Parts: sequence; structure tokens; C-alpha cells
Amino acid sequence: MALDQNQPLVMQPASMHKLSYGLFVLSARQDGRDNGCIVNTVIQVTENPRRISVAVNKNNLTHDMILATGDLNVSVISTDADFDLFRKFGFASGRDTDKWAGEVQCRTANGLLYVVRGTNAVLSGKVTQTVSFETHTVFYADVIEGCVLEDIPSMTYQYYFDHVKPKPAAASDGEKKKWVCQICGYTYDGDKLPADYVCPLCKHGADDFVLE
Repeated sequence: MALDQNQPLVMQPASMHKLSYGLFVLSARQDGRDNGCIVNTVIQVTENPRRISVAVNKNNLTHDMILATGDLNVSVISTDADFDLFRKFGFASGRDTDKWAGEVQCRTANGLLYVVRGTNAVLSGKVTQTVSFETHTVFYADVIEGCVLEDIPSMTYQYYFDHVKPKPAAASDGEKKKWVCQICGYTYDGDKLPADYVCPLCKHGADDFVLE
């Protein structure tokens, strides 16, 4: 389903059901520039009004855009997504990369682009409250538009690890160990992961890494 800017907004309750799963592209727009990142923290907090919360790391351009404008989109990643989507929105910096290159340019009710390929639903939100923590900000947003785009299952973390994330080559004796960030998939090679290590991509700490 394509969103039509010439038609009145229609809220499809089924779009909220997609939030039961764990991987999303969060997008924002400021000063004519679009950006997005992958998150796993979108939750529906109330039914009336339809309100969601999303926690975003402060060391993130998308975070800064949402904080400045109060607008956000959530695109629910489906099992049709390939690793290129994660490479684009999870591993690349939006400060010097146009993450929407090659994507269909369709805007939602709040003027934000949404990711077409590899997503099954999109929600547009207006931020009503922000709560600041040491490393993250939690944005509470009222959903002003929600559309189901494809009747395809949403992607879970387990599906991502089993079917989408490239499998690493087997390590030989004497090779360094591989530590993988569970948030964005970044790999750290070394004998030991430092306790104070911070992922250079998503800025999460060593507690979010697992030995692969």
C-alpha cells in the first residue's frame, strides 16, 4: 500500500500490532535533510490516544533531529528485508551519507520519508513528551498516521541473526575473538573486549556485546 498525501488520514489499528516485534527504522527530518537509524525500543504505551515511546541514544543525528522538530516516523522491518537495509541504517553515519538514496520518495502526514523496501508498516508521530537519561532520551509520541504496507511478518532479532546477518568465517587457532554488538551488529576483534568499550556505530556499551 502506498501513502497518498491527497487523501484524508486514515488510522489503521492493525499497524499498531506490528510493534509486537523488535526491529525498526526510526526516521526524522530537519532543515530539508532526512535521516534514520535502526532501533529496537518502540513500545505502545496507551491505546487512547494511540501513543508510543522510543528510546534513542543521544550520540545519534536522528535523536538530535527529533529533539529539535518533535516529529518522527517508525518503519517496522519485515522478514523481506536484506542486510543492505541494516548496513544503510544501522552501520552508516547520516552525517555524511544520504540514507534514502535509491528509496521511493514518499512522505507521511508529518512530512517525513519512510523506508519502502523491507518494511511492512509505517507510523507517523508527534512528540508530546521527552524524558532525558544519561545516555538516551525517551520520546513519547502520539500516532497521527499508521498504515500497513505489506502483509509480511515483522522481523525479530532471532530471525535477523538466523537468516539475515552474514555468518562469520570460522576462526582458526590463534585468531582474535569476535565480539558482536547486539544493537547494530558491529564486530570488535580482539582477545578481550574492554569493559569501558563503546560501539563506534550505535554508541552502546560493552554490556550490549556478545562473544560470537
